[in-house]
Amino acid sequence: MSYQVDEKGFYGEFGGAFIPELLYPNIEELQENYLAIEKSPEFQEEFHQLLKDYVGRPTPLFLAKRLSAKYGAQIWLKREDLCHTGAHKVNNTIGQILLAEKLGKKRIIAETGAGQHGVATATVCALKGLECIIYMGEKDIERQAPNVARMKMLGATVRPATSGSKTLKDATNEAMRDWINNPEDTHYIIGSVVGPHPYPDMVARYQSVISEEIKKQMDGLPDYVIACVGGGSNAMGAFYHFLDDKEVKLIGVEAAGLGVDTEKTAATLTLGTPGVLHASRSIMMQDKDGQVIEPHSISAGL
Repeated sequence: MSYQVDEKGFYGEFGGAFIPELLYPNIEELQENYLAIEKSPEFQEEFHQLLKDYVGRPTPLFLAKRLSAKYGAQIWLKREDLCHTGAHKVNNTIGQILLAEKLGKKRIIAETGAGQHGVATATVCALKGLECIIYMGEKDIERQAPNVARMKMLGATVRPATSGSKTLKDATNEAMRDWINNPEDTHYIIGSVVGPHPYPDMVARYQSVISEEIKKQMDGLPDYVIACVGGGSNAMGAFYHFLDDKEVKLIGVEAAGLGVDTEKTAATLTLGTPGVLHASRSIMMQDKDGQVIEPHSISAGL
């Protein structure tokens, strides 16, 4: 596969690790160790065993017959909702909890929006017997109460983010502050393809099992692969093994909110401009002074 992040964590002009000095030891430890750990036979054996016996992979590829008939196409659904915990998020948390174990970390923190990543993180922490603290926007805690209850049942502590929009971005800020204050014993499991290198690469690698399975399950290549884009883990997992197949069109669907011509939207890749957020260069909605414009979507996590 020709697609690859460079040694500084850049994908072309995007990516990198724009981190404060206090975070440098944490990030440097990950950068120096994650690839060697991930490529080791011991890691790969346990990772794939847990994906099979704990997560329930491979997930089915389901032909939606009535939807296909309506639109005159063969529409296949990759059923990531059938994973243990109900979403694709657990693919990544399995990988990162094994990495944290190998690095000797005893305390796990995470951010969550819709709550699925929080549930997946709490689940693998319960599996491994590690302390778990989940940061979640106060607004998301209110509208995603069932997932909050699941996290608490699994033994996690849920801490509300009460600043800004009180959603995912603010939960990420709080988690990063925690990590700065607890560098020795804590691993931060980021659930999206965001944050400083090596996180986007790690999350994409662990989620790439989705597209790996799609290729094995389909008779030939699809014409299109379509995925929703919020934090990007679902889309990168679905796109990863098709990136070099030029005949396959990859379509990411963003949350339009009340419309891309309004101020109430989350269509960041459509309307945004390059900038640095959460320690990497990406595309973001910002004003002329570089201040983040709050996105809007009826969906937590998009």
